[in-house]
Amino acid sequence: MDYFTNATYLTLEGHVELEKYRYVYFISNLAVYVIILLFNIVVIYVIFTNKRLHEPMYIFIAALLFNSLFGTIAFYPKLLSDLLSEQQVISYHACMLQAFCIYTFGMSEFTLLSAMAFDRYVSICKPLQYATLVKMSTVKKVLFLCWFLPSCENCLTAILTYQLHLCKFKLNRIYCSNYSIVKLSCGDISAYNLYGLFVLVVAVFPPVIFILFSYVRILAVCLKNSKDFRGKALQTCLPHLLIFISFSVTSCFEVINSRLEANMPQIIIMILSVEIVVVPPLINPIIYGLKLQEIFMRIKKILFGETKPMLF
Repeated sequence: MDYFTNATYLTLEGHVELEKYRYVYFISNLAVYVIILLFNIVVIYVIFTNKRLHEPMYIFIAALLFNSLFGTIAFYPKLLSDLLSEQQVISYHACMLQAFCIYTFGMSEFTLLSAMAFDRYVSICKPLQYATLVKMSTVKKVLFLCWFLPSCENCLTAILTYQLHLCKFKLNRIYCSNYSIVKLSCGDISAYNLYGLFVLVVAVFPPVIFILFSYVRILAVCLKNSKDFRGKALQTCLPHLLIFISFSVTSCFEVINSRLEANMPQIIIMILSVEIVVVPPLINPIIYGLKLQEIFMRIKKILFGETKPMLF
């Protein structure tokens, strides 16, 4: 084979003691994958089959969970296949595609969370203008932008990465990420590092700042109103806030891990690298399914056939 043929395939070397724990890893990951699919699909199904839930807040929730499914499907099928394979290899093109999908999932998560923060901000701080500002036509446009803008940013990143010539073909991870591919290149990657940091700042900081601003404003309004008003506001905002904190923390771990993985034990590298594609998709439907009573009561009705409201 010539150089370019060798560069077609990459080896994923992030697994820890795979030969010893192969079937333990496979069964546990398959169980988590099925749970993620089941939980997210159930909540999405409940939202789309109940006309009372066809409101902007619930549509945004369904979109967030759909995005979780997108990230999960980009990660788990390849992982499960590798766990049962003698060699953990992936073609360069498939690796680029997986990195694109996972990065788009991560960036879209922040844009969707910021859209949800805007919905809650208008609902609580400007209730009389809610019907005007948050129309279903507006929701559709916002959702389109929440996926379109991250996709464009990642397309440009993928194009720049694809132009690199690789000298190494072993990734110290169990899935592909753009920065791990860039580190395999032959030449100077400082320009790619700077661009990667620029994309990170553009993709993450504006949504995070907007979400924080929204909650400061919501908190200010809540403090000026009655205890009953604060309780209702907390009921709708707490799930969003918990998910935002969870995803921000796991994203920080992934960024730190991708930059410093050479200085950490392999087991820590593996755990930190998968948190972003495991934890949010797993806890998002649980938080929304339990904390929002409209969704919880309908899930309960599907599972147990009960119609009476549950007393808390």
